Amino acid sequence: MSTSVDVADWIRKIADDERTRDAARIMDDERAAQKADVVRRHGRQLIDDLRAAVTRDVGAFRHEFPGDRARDVVVDTAVPNGGFVVRKPAPAGASLTVTPNLETATMVCDFRFTPTNALPPREDRIHVTFNGDGGETLRMKHLGTGQLFATADALSEYLLVPVLTGRPR
Repeated sequence: MSTSVDVADWIRKIADDERTRDAARIMDDERAAQKADVVRRHGRQLIDDLRAAVTRDVGAFRHEFPGDRARDVVVDTAVPNGGFVVRKPAPAGASLTVTPNLETATMVCDFRFTPTNALPPREDRIHVTFNGDGGETLRMKHLGTGQLFATADALSEYLLVPVLTGRPR
C-alpha cells in the first residue's frame, strides 16, 4: 500500500529552485576542474613563453641603444617558479618583478619606479589571471581592467612599456 502526499506549490517551487542551484554548482565545479587541468598542462608553457618574449623584447630594445648605460636594461630569470625581474638603471630607473603561481592560475606583476627628483619610489601592482576559453587555450587577463592578452607577445609589450620608458601607466 502506498501513501501519497500532496506537496504544496510553494514547496515544489523551492525544491525546483534548489535543483537548479545544484545543477549550476555542479557545472561551476566542472568548469573550475577543467580550467585547473588546462592550467596544469599549459600554464608553465605560458609563463615560459612570456619570459622568452620579455627577454627577446628587452634584447631588441638594448640593440637600439648600443653603449647607452641609461638604457642597459637587464632580465634576471633566476627567480623561483619561472618568474623573472626586469631592471632599468637610473636615471628614471624602473623594475618589474613577475611572480607566477600556477596553483592559483595567477601572476603578480610588481612595478617600481625611481624618480630622478629625490622623491620616494612609486610602486604599482597588477594581477594577471590565466583565463581559459572553455577549451585548451589559455589567455592572460588583467584583473584591474579586464584586458585580455591573447599572446605572450601582447603581455610583454604591456608590461615592458612602463619599464623601458621609466614612466608608470
